[in-house]
Amino acid sequence: MALPNHDLTARGEGSAGDVLGTYLRAQATAFLRGLRLHEESGADAAEGSDAARSLRGAARRISGSLSTFRVVTESSWADGLRTELVWLSSTLADEHAYAARLTRLLDALHRLSGSPEVPAPRGAAGSLTVGSARAGALLERQLTLARTRAHSATLQALGSSRFHAVADAVAVLASEVPLDPVAARGRVDEVLIPLAEVAHTRLAAAVSALPHAAEAQPYNADHDGSWHEVRRLLRVHRYAREALGEDVARLAAAGEALDRHRDAAEAAAASATAARTPRIAPATAYALGVLHADQRHEVEAARFTFQGLWQPVTVAAP
Repeated sequence: MALPNHDLTARGEGSAGDVLGTYLRAQATAFLRGLRLHEESGADAAEGSDAARSLRGAARRISGSLSTFRVVTESSWADGLRTELVWLSSTLADEHAYAARLTRLLDALHRLSGSPEVPAPRGAAGSLTVGSARAGALLERQLTLARTRAHSATLQALGSSRFHAVADAVAVLASEVPLDPVAARGRVDEVLIPLAEVAHTRLAAAVSALPHAAEAQPYNADHDGSWHEVRRLLRVHRYAREALGEDVARLAAAGEALDRHRDAAEAAAASATAARTPRIAPATAYALGVLHADQRHEVEAARFTFQGLWQPVTVAAP
């Protein structure tokens, strides 16, 4: 992503307000562009999904930057807008998340049902063939219903006065950033960089608190919350470095590993929920159990990938 304030930061020019203001205005413009594309997409699901993703990305960058660099802005304004952008981003994400989860689980069932490495249950023939079909149908019913509800919630949110107030606030932000007159005049290295370092310190502490791989249980979801928090903090840290015009490719790669972790953990939870459906056939329950185990293995693989990426990231951090 090309950042308009990169040259200013690299040369040490511009005040903290100049650099942060340029970044926030760019993200506000991206938000408004995504909103326009979403309105123009109409019934085109693919274009609507891309536009919603652009909206979410801009909303997350603005809210993350307002959190990290809060003291450089008018705090009451920043707190209010950040809260609303978090609400909007979360609402827009749900529909896509359910659709992606269903695709992930159905693809995994298809892969597992044809794998010679998956043992058949005792007294059963054909391994997962019968059970996987029924499990897939059950998951499709449950997740399609959840996606439909999320879609309705999205439409309701986008038509609400609350959303229009957020859009109006971002439109103002695209041209004018409310800044604290004192902090905004400070130098970047005296104001923005120390604030970004606070975000990095919080992330490093959260990573250090994660259980070691030797302590983890493959199917134990108790630690998922800690990993999800690391994912959130990593994103905030990445946006802070991005606002400073730094190369965030390594942070983005680590974030992608944690995205896969989140997706696999939630897919495993969905398969476990489906397995608790009353009066399902034993073959269906068995297929869902194998699917749950498969997704928990994906969770562990994503954790291993992140840990391999984290060390180079910390070495490269300023």
